[in-house]
Amino acid sequence: MVWLLLVLGGCFEVGFTTCLRFVDGFRNLPWTLAFLASVAVSMVLLEVASRSIPMGTAYAVWGGIGAVGTVIVGLLWFHEPATTVRLLLILAIVAAITGLRATA
Repeated sequence: MVWLLLVLGGCFEVGFTTCLRFVDGFRNLPWTLAFLASVAVSMVLLEVASRSIPMGTAYAVWGGIGAVGTVIVGLLWFHEPATTVRLLLILAIVAAITGLRATA
């Protein structure tokens, strides 16, 4: 259950990084509120997960999910380049997250 909360926290990290694209210097109120809510939920879930999972592992998994998810959002919605090297590096992050989960 705690791993599910950590994954969910990583998903909210993707939410707040995506919102950053639209906050316009924090002048766009709806996106700014979505950013703040996503940050709050993400941090709370990371904190809850780190009570049971070693902090370094929890943070690495949370950050990795956020990084991979943000890259995927960039590829799909913002048409960022999907080069072979970039995709291989994303797979390396996924492999590292999987390895951390397997050894925790």
